[in-house]
Amino acid sequence: MTDTTAQGLSTDRDAGPFDPPSQITRLRETRPVSPLEFPDGHQGWIVTGYDEARQLLADTRFSSRQDIGVLHVPYETPGMPTPTEPSPQVPGLFIAMDPPEHTRLRRMLTGAFTVKRMKALEEHIVEIVERQLDGLAALTPPVDLVKEFALPVPSLVICELLGVPYEDRDTFQSNTAKFMEKDVALEDKMAAYGAMMAFLSGLVAGKRAEPGDDLLSDLARNDDLSSDELTGIAFLLLLAGHETTANMLSLGTFALLEHPEQAAELRADPDLVVGAVEELMRYLSIADIFYRYAVEDIELGGETIPAGSTVIVSLLAANRDPRRFEDPDTLDIHRKARGHLSFGHGVHQCLGQQLARIEMRAGFQGLLRRFPTLALAIPADEVRLRTDMNIYGVHELPVTWSPETR
Repeated sequence: MTDTTAQGLSTDRDAGPFDPPSQITRLRETRPVSPLEFPDGHQGWIVTGYDEARQLLADTRFSSRQDIGVLHVPYETPGMPTPTEPSPQVPGLFIAMDPPEHTRLRRMLTGAFTVKRMKALEEHIVEIVERQLDGLAALTPPVDLVKEFALPVPSLVICELLGVPYEDRDTFQSNTAKFMEKDVALEDKMAAYGAMMAFLSGLVAGKRAEPGDDLLSDLARNDDLSSDELTGIAFLLLLAGHETTANMLSLGTFALLEHPEQAAELRADPDLVVGAVEELMRYLSIADIFYRYAVEDIELGGETIPAGSTVIVSLLAANRDPRRFEDPDTLDIHRKARGHLSFGHGVHQCLGQQLARIEMRAGFQGLLRRFPTLALAIPADEVRLRTDMNIYGVHELPVTWSPETR
């Protein structure tokens, strides 16, 4: 096979606001499991094919731990990340753990995120969405949809679920945003992380002293969880619970406004929203890059990945693989997109995916129904994209509508 080692590979979405980076697309077409040379000369691998990514994510020989091997700080400028020393494991941060420790912690949470329990929350989530839409309708356009709708909805939901006071949202939103920023000094990133952990540590102590009717209180009653573990779990759930869904609601709305025929079909037939959410998840893939570490020599996609290798998985490239999805670069809300990898795969598949689906269904459905003339208030190429963040999306989405039709 010819040498297609990727050097200076950029993760910027240069092909358009919704499309994979052109370099990564070309790499998937020529060698879906490719050697990757980092800026410092460190050798690793990048996986861009759907079948290969799915196989890797299901194989626990590719470790998620951050305390072994040479790992990387995601998305340092320019382009690809640069290596750092291994970082110690954070108690409770099970996304960066392997079985059996990962299994022990995740098992404590699965009961809280069952399909049945999430379904029971659906009516209340719809009420939260409708209240936020009422507030949006009372404003005079143009307004920022991120600030007034996309961010408040999942923040309200996760705060209620976890038992985090919503009035503290400015604290955790600003600190999580700083923590997720790519080009930021390590000391600033760690200061934001430290502030978040201090806030949550105090919250956890309160739950242990006086439990309430919320998820963190339920976990606080479990003597098998240390306070440090519970704080780490709270950090992970709070971060994932509002960052990802907020960006899907805003970027998904941007995509629908840029595909008005798709928005019109969804508005005319609200039942299409179930498939539309799956297709938007596939098409946008806001959490693009995952990291794994090979603990032994592993065959993948016709390549041998040596033990000790850092492996990057591009979910966006995998979700646009024409070997899995026909005409993958077209947004089609009629597509049967189940099987996409946007929620991950294997033991680390997103725990809150059913909650996220319910929020997105209610959000897109309500927004299109209440605002039939919704439109961008600025040219599409002026929308500020979150190319500087580890979760992709938009910083602001200025929108407008005809007041008489809202």
